[in-house]
Amino acid sequence: MEKVWWKESVVYQIYPRSFMDSNGDGIGDIQGIISKLDYLKDLGIEIIWLSPVYKSPNDDNGYDISDYKDIMDEFGTMTDWEELLEQIHQRGMKLIMDLVVNHSSDEHEWFIEAKKSKDNPYRDYYIWRKGKDGKEPNNWESCFSGSAWKYDHTTDEYFLHLFSKKQPDLNWENPTLRREVYDMMKWWLDKGIDGFRMDVINFISKVDGLPGGEPQEGKKYVSGAPYFMNGPKIHEYLQEMHEEALSGYDVMTVGEMPGVSPEQAQLYTDEQRKEVNMVFQFEHVDLDSGPNGKWDLKPLDLKDLKWSLSRWQKGLEKVGWNSLYWNNHDQPRIVSRFGDVQNYHNESAKMLATLLHMMKGTPYIYQGEEIGMTNVKFDTIDDYRDIEILNMYKEKVEAGVPVEDIMKSIYVKGRDNARTPVQWNSSENAGFTTGTPWIKVNPNYHEINAEKVVADPNSIYHYYRQLIQLRKQHEIIVYGDYDILHEDHPQVYAYTRTLGNEQLVVVCNFYGEDTTFELPENLSSKQYALLISNYDVQESEAISTIALRPYEARAYKLSE
Repeated sequence: MEKVWWKESVVYQIYPRSFMDSNGDGIGDIQGIISKLDYLKDLGIEIIWLSPVYKSPNDDNGYDISDYKDIMDEFGTMTDWEELLEQIHQRGMKLIMDLVVNHSSDEHEWFIEAKKSKDNPYRDYYIWRKGKDGKEPNNWESCFSGSAWKYDHTTDEYFLHLFSKKQPDLNWENPTLRREVYDMMKWWLDKGIDGFRMDVINFISKVDGLPGGEPQEGKKYVSGAPYFMNGPKIHEYLQEMHEEALSGYDVMTVGEMPGVSPEQAQLYTDEQRKEVNMVFQFEHVDLDSGPNGKWDLKPLDLKDLKWSLSRWQKGLEKVGWNSLYWNNHDQPRIVSRFGDVQNYHNESAKMLATLLHMMKGTPYIYQGEEIGMTNVKFDTIDDYRDIEILNMYKEKVEAGVPVEDIMKSIYVKGRDNARTPVQWNSSENAGFTTGTPWIKVNPNYHEINAEKVVADPNSIYHYYRQLIQLRKQHEIIVYGDYDILHEDHPQVYAYTRTLGNEQLVVVCNFYGEDTTFELPENLSSKQYALLISNYDVQESEAISTIALRPYEARAYKLSE
């Protein structure tokens, strides 16, 4: 397996709207990011992934792009962005940008033209169909609820939007459209960026004829995923994209791919096939969803998590590469989700970090994760901003679901949990803005903030710094093979990493009760050195039987 920089680096995701506001308008911006680059450098970050900063009407917080070659006014100017890139590179870090090309905004000039008439040259940049029996062309449901089709009076046809109705899907069957996309990518690459995170990139190839989904009793619209996820021409498009846009540059690519299996991911990330370097898959973050989807809450079963992460580790062991993440702008805060904020905030946050960062793959940290930011409980739906939350709330209220039940789901799974402003210090609005923030700050910022944790050597922040340093010091953490230990242990997630004759063993108590863990005899007889732990551990402590405290995590390096 080839050794390359993006395998050996740690990525930090910035959601610009909520990161840092420099001008007091309540919205994070590019100058705000620049002001915090030294903080990220001190943390040990090598790659910054910047969520969309392009021109956008902001129907879906920047994932609806109206001009791919310009910057959103709220975030600053192209000059600000160029300064950001220069400052990142000066510090020896890299920048990857979001690429959102499954859909554009309905305010993009292409779509404005496409709507004018059926024979407009831009018409075929989007997916249009006649209605059937006075209804939509098929019964697909949008990912944000409701129909995936919107009627256009001017031309008496519907256009497809797998997300918001202001996000019409682009027609990748059209070679002219594809050429526009590749030219735009090269425009950014020539500016000096270091790669792309590709939004829902495995949705770009749709099955011919756009067949309707299997009808479900009581549901007007159903998922059309079998007809647009990992579609028939997806590999062809990605290989063409690599050939036409990426091949001339030393860059990193990660494709966001809902519904992908390890076998499919192997094809996407096989270095010989030249598609993408790694994928974001969602299996492990869907394990606490019930049969009716993400809002249907169920507790995580540790056995499911072991099964899922292990199958991805083994599935991409010889061919391909994994991305490692707990959090992003679409996921609730991991310490609230799988940890214990009330009783073991510090310990559980560190345990979850250990479990992930010691695995094989490129780790991603989402802003605020490194200081232990938590989910938020706003009193009223009026305090929420996310289109997915607001659509779901409206739909469920109309269906007669009690408001307290809806709010309970939002508190656990809502995307705005990740989007409250970064808590920099204990001053007003957590130091994020001198104005009124676009979304409220989590009220716990007095207890949880960057200034406090940077000053505390035992904090979550310094633990993340240590994990990042260990990756730089020990090649085995990057390239070693993974094997699970005691798969059936109800409370402990433990595994080894092996590279040549070196070995690591990682042991994590996933719950708030004490437990013990027996190391297999062939491991416990070896020499061992403690690499990292989230409690004080006596160096002389034997490792044959490890007594683990609540949420305790340890990683040992073994030698003969």
